[in-house]
Amino acid sequence: MPVPTPELGSFNFVPETKENLDWADLITVDFSIYDSPEGKKELAQTLIKAVREDGFFYVKNFNIPQERVNRQFNIGKQFYELPLDEKLKYVPEGLTEGKFNGYVPAGRYVRDEASGLKDRVEIYNIPKFNGDFTHIHPELVQDHLAEIEEFSRSLHSEVLDRLHVLLAIALELPEDYFLKIHTYDIKSEDHLRYMKYTKYTPEENLKLGGSWVQDLGSWTLLFRQPVAALQIQNHKTGQWKWVKPQDATLTVNACDALSLLTADYVKSTIHRELELVSVSSPPKDQEHVDRLGLLYFSRPHNDVVLATVDSPVLKREGYTQNKFEVSGHNVPTMEEWTFAKQKWQRTPGARNDIKHRTAEILPGWKEKKYDEY
Repeated sequence: MPVPTPELGSFNFVPETKENLDWADLITVDFSIYDSPEGKKELAQTLIKAVREDGFFYVKNFNIPQERVNRQFNIGKQFYELPLDEKLKYVPEGLTEGKFNGYVPAGRYVRDEASGLKDRVEIYNIPKFNGDFTHIHPELVQDHLAEIEEFSRSLHSEVLDRLHVLLAIALELPEDYFLKIHTYDIKSEDHLRYMKYTKYTPEENLKLGGSWVQDLGSWTLLFRQPVAALQIQNHKTGQWKWVKPQDATLTVNACDALSLLTADYVKSTIHRELELVSVSSPPKDQEHVDRLGLLYFSRPHNDVVLATVDSPVLKREGYTQNKFEVSGHNVPTMEEWTFAKQKWQRTPGARNDIKHRTAEILPGWKEKKYDEY
């Protein structure tokens, strides 16, 4: 149930680009047919096709009004209007060791060695409200904490739980298989994120190198914002295409944990985000704007061992061992995987170090270079 909410004012999205970009033709998972057995079966096949091909897909009719989404964008906007000194009070201790809940300031990475140009990405992560995490926030966030909790929980009940059921059906597992390892009340590193990408000048954009990223959890939920900024790589063709913001939808991608749990049958999606890991200039009619992101990161329980699930589908298709199992190394828990990846990602000044980019972050897992396509 929505909770009483303080006044926030309105949030205004920037106009969509008018440029004719090479948009990806993504599949839409429409929850309007979810509640019938036939609808679930149909959606399960739609979902598995989406994650096997593009990895990204749209979800619509997910029962969260746009007004509630807009309020979260507005909270994020107001947070980033706070003075830097205030935001810096909420930088997590152990940031370089993989801690991530709280404020992550911009300027931690050099984007162009010649000019010394640094990144302009700010992050504010809010963990689950299940009693496992402390919630110490600026007054602005604290004043809206009840509705932030309600919003976060609704993403589980209205979106993530349904995706987990559909994935289980597609893999011929009990419907509650993935639900049992993604329970809200059990400790996991899920978090809601407000993310700000401050613009570069057109001249600065030309200096920025390219990178690609993969998310480390189960699913990432991205709420629509009309700045063209996200590109994805098709699993089959290897082609890069833009992701078009669609009205009244969520954009969702499959991540590393699902890839490990399915021995790469569900592939962790390679993607790149302009202003975060620029690969080309943004559309000319949007170069002048900052971008605000609203995201949710879903992860299995911390104690879940990321071993390949015992699925009839995976056995028939020959997907029976993930990289750790093939190499004979210990399969990590989700907690071990999370903090190994986070520590590797958050090492200051290491993005241009080839040894870092190809480091073995856990026995049996060697990273790939992040700037070659």
